[in-house]
Amino acid sequence: MSVAFRLSLFYAAAFLVAGVQLPFWPVWLAGRGLDAGEIGAVLAIGQWIKVAANPLAGMLADRCGNRRRVMLPLAMLSAVGYLLCLPQQGFASLLFITALIAASSAGILPLADTITLAGKGMDYGRVRLWGTFAFILATLLGGRILTGRSPETVLYLLLGATILMTLACTLVPPAAITARGPCGSAWRHLLAPRHLVFLAAATLIQGSHGVYYAFGTLYWRSLGFASGTIAWLWAEGAIAEMVLFYCGRRLLDRLGPFGLLTLGGAAGILRWTATALTADLAVLIVMQLLHAFTFGAAHLGAMHYLARGLPAEHAATGQAFYSAIVGGIGFGLITLGSGTLYGAVGGGAYYAMALAAAAGAVSAGLLAATR
Repeated sequence: MSVAFRLSLFYAAAFLVAGVQLPFWPVWLAGRGLDAGEIGAVLAIGQWIKVAANPLAGMLADRCGNRRRVMLPLAMLSAVGYLLCLPQQGFASLLFITALIAASSAGILPLADTITLAGKGMDYGRVRLWGTFAFILATLLGGRILTGRSPETVLYLLLGATILMTLACTLVPPAAITARGPCGSAWRHLLAPRHLVFLAAATLIQGSHGVYYAFGTLYWRSLGFASGTIAWLWAEGAIAEMVLFYCGRRLLDRLGPFGLLTLGGAAGILRWTATALTADLAVLIVMQLLHAFTFGAAHLGAMHYLARGLPAEHAATGQAFYSAIVGGIGFGLITLGSGTLYGAVGGGAYYAMALAAAAGAVSAGLLAATR
């Protein structure tokens, strides 16, 4: 099998997990008796744990020179975490186990991204899109499977998908590196002012999905939408993202990494404002198409900025640091706030997400103007 094909299989398996977890994990937590604030806290701890776990995984991978050797045991530990969820009921125990799952699973994708971005002749977007395809499949099948069934089914689906991801890790090429610079040189790159502004912009734009990821399914249920309709709305956003990844090279060449980030933030202003204002299904269908930009364009821009701006011997550390800050501290705070906001004002919480996207767009636009 070619390296691109093996990596495509890995992304497909990894995003089977995400395709169940993102839309349906809050439903399982609610089924175990957690309220909106507790769900927000459980989801937030999963983001915050990345702050410590991801840089450690990245530095370990850079030092040992074999990213797969780190990915495989992390995937195995993640599967064990979901097994431990089976008998749990209380908020405290679920918070602890969620932290364990997040600590083990969070570092896997950044390491895979490092391998893919470093591959000669590989188009990152076209390899990564198979993950999006699997996300769509998992979301649609998950919606059908869960219709009329207990929320407990979510956990069994997650466990099976995580086992598949563990098997797929064995197919990932080791991507050994020969140059290993001192740790201090990595942090000089990562803490440079321009890089910190980039991290702030990416955090705000990706974090603006906080209410959508944590409470999108519950909110649409409160509006009376059926599980099948909700699954299609999630899938539609993922399909739009997949199209962007397939065609993204041209857009990247035209706008550059910071231009793609700016585009993602601008699209977020429109998407989240409209989602807060209306319960009209036709409008929501149109807004879901903007996921191609709010996530897809912003992610593609961030990945290519990291690939161009960091030396190869520190690539895994850089990817992990990005994931820790953007998906950990920033997204964790926004997710925690989303729980409080959603509990207080329901769909009005999307207005705050529009403000976050606007701030991110301004920051990215300043970087684009001063390159």
